[in-house]
Amino acid sequence: MNGEINVLIVDDHPIFRQGLRQVIESDARLEVIGEAGDGAAALELIEKLKPAVVVADVNMPQMNGLELARKIKDRNIKVALVFLTMHKDETMFNSAMDAGVSGYVLKDSAATDITDCIKTVAAGKRYITPALSDYLFNRNRKSVRFIDQTDGLDSLTKTERRVLCLIAEDKTSREIGELLFIHSRTVDNHRTNISRKLNLHGSHALLRFALKHHSQLCD
Repeated sequence: MNGEINVLIVDDHPIFRQGLRQVIESDARLEVIGEAGDGAAALELIEKLKPAVVVADVNMPQMNGLELARKIKDRNIKVALVFLTMHKDETMFNSAMDAGVSGYVLKDSAATDITDCIKTVAAGKRYITPALSDYLFNRNRKSVRFIDQTDGLDSLTKTERRVLCLIAEDKTSREIGELLFIHSRTVDNHRTNISRKLNLHGSHALLRFALKHHSQLCD
């Protein structure tokens, strides 16, 4: 076989690797050029064989999938990494995306998804197993909201930033007013304006935001 896309398989179960190899090589464009049973061995093979795509499990001995992803990112190795995993929780999904993973496929849908995933990530795109598409939507929505809020910080006046800083110190409107020599109702108006600029909603959203960004606001 002389596939156009070279693939390295990383999983600590030999029987699973064998089955996965058969599925991958059923597509004439794909060729498995190596296998590894743990992350440490995989890293050595990645640098030696230079595959276009690495398909790896998350839970592995020596070095797990997330650690492997971070090593690849730190060393600036040009390879697309795909996680083939049983993990369906959103926290693991987001950790994988933060680590620079290009593809995320569930093992129970590998037979139908993995070849399309490999070809997609080899083309420089991202592939998420359809069953987890909501996770990607949530991630993108949070990212847009974060950008909006960061831009909103730049629109705050000096007084509004000071008020937000004092909110992070758990000061009441009356206490903030006394410190800034303004009426507590004026402080409440500032709270309203800050929330509007930062697109914050809910009774405790402003306090949570102030606590999260305290160092950025009050340095």
